[in-house]
Amino acid sequence: MSSKADVYKPPHVELCLREYRKSATYKAPFFTTWFITNWTMLFFPLYFISRLGIRRCESPSDILLESIRDFKEKGFTAVRFLTRCSFFCLLWVGTNYMYIRSLKILLATDVMALFATNVSSVYLLSWVILHEQFVGIRIMAVILCDTGVALLAYMDGITGSPTLGGVVLAASAAAASAVYKVLFKKIIGDATYGQVALFFSLIGMLNAALLWPLCLALFLTGVETLHWERLPWPALLTASSLSLVANLLGNFSVALTYDLFITLGLITAVPVSAALDVVLYGAQFEGMKLAGMILIAVGFFLVMFPDNWPDYITRLLRNIIMLSHNARWSRRSRHGTPGSARRDIDCRTGYIPSHLRSPSGRVR
Repeated sequence: MSSKADVYKPPHVELCLREYRKSATYKAPFFTTWFITNWTMLFFPLYFISRLGIRRCESPSDILLESIRDFKEKGFTAVRFLTRCSFFCLLWVGTNYMYIRSLKILLATDVMALFATNVSSVYLLSWVILHEQFVGIRIMAVILCDTGVALLAYMDGITGSPTLGGVVLAASAAAASAVYKVLFKKIIGDATYGQVALFFSLIGMLNAALLWPLCLALFLTGVETLHWERLPWPALLTASSLSLVANLLGNFSVALTYDLFITLGLITAVPVSAALDVVLYGAQFEGMKLAGMILIAVGFFLVMFPDNWPDYITRLLRNIIMLSHNARWSRRSRHGTPGSARRDIDCRTGYIPSHLRSPSGRVR
């Protein structure tokens, strides 16, 4: 199951983390999360401009009223809708914070592989909450993903290693993302593009309006370190703009391609990130780490199997058997049965030579 308002975590966010790994003047994962989330306010303005460009006969008020009217038709009042948006805003910020915080401990490839396990969590929650069809092979996929997470958690041991904490953060981010997707489907339902754009913009505005005191409190208490005159603006602006583009593509590209291809982007980004980590940071992928990533990848693809996959397999096997059978009989009809000799028939008497009877008809 997938929803239009999906939370996507592209690897570009690592730019910010690399900055404050190198410098002690910037260690602020929550401020990074808050700053990047503010950019989601641009969702509805960008959608608004694109609608005006595509359908020039529509007035600006018609586009806005259409998006609001869709929510009213589902029974949302203003207070109820803002309450739901506030809840999803906290869930969004929490997911992104755990994801970015885990990047301080683990490599981007490890975090992305762990985050890809959210597809198995989405299936479990969809089965329980949305009452979707039970598919046995997907339970096997969940087991494989959990086994891969366990291997990554213990790849560096548990004594004096921060790896376990990083894996817990990344896996929790994946679980929170699954909760976000399933609850969005449960509460909001099937949303139009206008609804999704308005929803994301409200999340950005609520984030900017409600969570800035928390950023200030973390700064004043010394939990997060940042010097305003030495903020890594290039990294922050690049990560924010790329995050906005990734979420726009993730939520609106379903109009151009299949939703399956968008979901596959989660796992296909892992080998690309691994190649970059090897080249740029000399990372090594072997032992328990490599085994864990392979198990997660296998589980990911098993979850992507269609609900009626046994029918596809049965139909495929039947077609293969029929093709081989037809090919064998066509080959026999062309060349004849091996070892069989052509029998000569006497056209005058109708006699057919036989090894069992003599020409007179007696049994030999």
